[in-house]
Amino acid sequence: MKKYIFILFLLFAFFVNNLFSQNNELKLWYKQPTKQWTEALPIGNSRLGGMIFGDPARERIQLNEETFWAGSPYNNNVPEFRNKLPEVQKLIFEGKEKEAENILNEITSSINGMPYLTIGNLYLNFPKHENYTGYKRALDLRTAIQTTEYIVDGVIYTRETFASFADNVIIIHISANKANSISFTTGYETPLEKHSISAKGNKLILKGNGTDHEGITGLLRFENQTQINATGGKIKAEKDKITVTNANAVTIYISIATNYVNYKDISANESKRAGNYLKSATDKTYGELLTRHIDHYQKQFNRVELDLGKTPASEEETHIRVRNFKNTDDPDLVNLLFQFGRYLLISSSQPGGQPATLQGIWNDQLLPPWDSKYTININTEMNYWPAEVTNLSETNEPLFSMLKDISVTGQETAKTMYESEGWVTHHNTDLWRVTGPVDAPFYGMWPNGGAWLSQHIWQHYLYTGDKEFLKEYYPVLKGSADFFLGTLVEHPEYKWMVTVPSLSPEQGPPGNKTSLIAGSTMDNQIVFDALNNALNAIKILSTEDKDYINKLEAMIDHLAPMQIGKHNQLQEWLADVDDPKNEHRHVSHLYGLYPSNQISPYNQPTLFQAAKNSLLYRGDMATGWSIGWKINLWARLLDGNHAYKIVTNMLSLVENDNKNGRTYPNLFDAHPPFQIDGNFGYTAGIAEMLLQSHDGAVHILPALPDVWKKGSVRGLVARGGFEVSMEWDNNQVENLIVKSGIGGNLRLRSYVPLKGTGLKDAKGSNPNPLFQTAHIKTPLISSEVNPQYPLLYKTYEYDIDTEAGKVYIFERY
Repeated sequence: MKKYIFILFLLFAFFVNNLFSQNNELKLWYKQPTKQWTEALPIGNSRLGGMIFGDPARERIQLNEETFWAGSPYNNNVPEFRNKLPEVQKLIFEGKEKEAENILNEITSSINGMPYLTIGNLYLNFPKHENYTGYKRALDLRTAIQTTEYIVDGVIYTRETFASFADNVIIIHISANKANSISFTTGYETPLEKHSISAKGNKLILKGNGTDHEGITGLLRFENQTQINATGGKIKAEKDKITVTNANAVTIYISIATNYVNYKDISANESKRAGNYLKSATDKTYGELLTRHIDHYQKQFNRVELDLGKTPASEEETHIRVRNFKNTDDPDLVNLLFQFGRYLLISSSQPGGQPATLQGIWNDQLLPPWDSKYTININTEMNYWPAEVTNLSETNEPLFSMLKDISVTGQETAKTMYESEGWVTHHNTDLWRVTGPVDAPFYGMWPNGGAWLSQHIWQHYLYTGDKEFLKEYYPVLKGSADFFLGTLVEHPEYKWMVTVPSLSPEQGPPGNKTSLIAGSTMDNQIVFDALNNALNAIKILSTEDKDYINKLEAMIDHLAPMQIGKHNQLQEWLADVDDPKNEHRHVSHLYGLYPSNQISPYNQPTLFQAAKNSLLYRGDMATGWSIGWKINLWARLLDGNHAYKIVTNMLSLVENDNKNGRTYPNLFDAHPPFQIDGNFGYTAGIAEMLLQSHDGAVHILPALPDVWKKGSVRGLVARGGFEVSMEWDNNQVENLIVKSGIGGNLRLRSYVPLKGTGLKDAKGSNPNPLFQTAHIKTPLISSEVNPQYPLLYKTYEYDIDTEAGKVYIFERY
């Protein structure tokens, strides 16, 4: 037995060390400085963000702090709404949707949310550094360090910049290979009207106030304390700048803080906060700061490795690789963008902080696109799709914290606007956790944003099996379900219980002059998840509330089924009016396919095929974030080649002569403009092509494209707490290692037969409750069509009972 265990250990060590010994550089790099913001390189530690431009003569570091927004505590509830609600519902049911919209337009709030703000820019001006050679700037994803190197008059200059995860400040370290060679002047510029800049000794201080917006007074303040420590040379302060002369090495510490405590409290002392962060950091040497930062970051980043192979194309500069991707063989660029998404999530969402916004934590404007707030009819949700599957579960915590907040503020909205129990949030929120409708009714009259967000709580439970977590957040799930129990209305024609007024995000049925409807397919799918997952949570937590269970079950029974329409499509609305030529960016009715698990090829094959037809009708080109969604959807459709086609649409460079560019030179996703959700959707999509666990089993290589003939991945996570590593060749899995985090039955699904100790053929449903499939109503099928069935590969399914902490090794039979 000891010999057998030792052999297993050697196999495991050999597999991991050899499969992943190829240390891909994982660097974004360029031979020229930045010309525009979407070429600058992002750094962040969740709280602080910086964009590094890398100009030798005039370095620019654009700065953000995650709690610096416009406005102050407020709400955007519309009390008049409840008085108009019955009339609006009646008009919609009568087919007079535009009249209903006109009524809502008259009472719509003029407050559409507060924008996320920039702090400003730190500039470092280096005299006579305009003429340089040997230039290179890079962002190392393995260390989260940005580096700029160049030569002036034979001297090699190096700048290293990072946002320290361990010490909560931004660090810039400047060195040269010749003594007394570093001289520069540093100062701040900011677009904020209310600000002051002062310098004393070796400290530069920028103070500023947040802006007023849409009648809400800006009451947030920030203080940016910047300290410069030099080895050798001199430091001189002058009014609003500091000059360093003839130094050997320089370390710059940037500490920023605001007076924000939470959405209803702005009583903090920003000066004291910034000072405390600064003092703690300056007590350490640069070497200590660097080591602490890397160690902290790599505990998360190093959990996942992906190897799709390398070719000579990978030696080119990053933006050139993107430009050439469709016409070259560069599989490692797929990996680079995949890991860049993980880097961005780590850098913009850590426990104790705010969730990643529409631009993560990076924004250089006072009025950014869509205010860079939280758009929760797809975008914020997409930000967190990679969190569990790419082994970054803790990055969810800011989202969960916000859910607690909006489940409180949303109670007031539910009472004030709908006279309902529970809580509701519409399609946007911000730092102040507003939950009323944002924007005109055409876009904002959608009461499902909070319900969709709350499904991340349920998914976290499925990945971790953490009952204490589920118990803590059960009130959020229940409150979301309670809102629907109190507001769904019976449709007079169909007799199903539906949301009204609502919409299918950002578009209406063909021919309608408004988006307003009753009971869109996406609404029905989200309501099903909200009610069903609350019901499942009650049963798991053994909550004795039979009356409530009966209410949930009765309402679920009265929801609308999904429908297959006259084009053999999944209908987007209750009526069969879909236009097969509609290429709208939102594919909202496919929520049930992804991220939900309501559409299964094995349990509902005709519905699965109808969803595929709908996606084909939508087309392959879209905005950046929509492309991110489509990668996941095609992966769920088990079509790796089509998913890869969408990947190639994403990896197209934004430049003047390319109207279909969807990736900026710095690998930010382009709507356009920049939206970070596309980066996160892409990363989740690559993982979904390699591993799925939503449909009753851990499916190995479910959507592997032909072009990824050989490769390996380590550290992806499946529901049930299983960490999966594998190697494949000739597009078939060769070796598989699964670490069981919490024990329980592991059901494997594979396109090739597997062997391994303890494996047995699977029978019946998976007994592991974390793999429960969705029990939906049988879809209705148009009388004008014969339902279509998908062509599916033969699969092999196996079970093995696992123990927590143990590793299990399998191979192709």
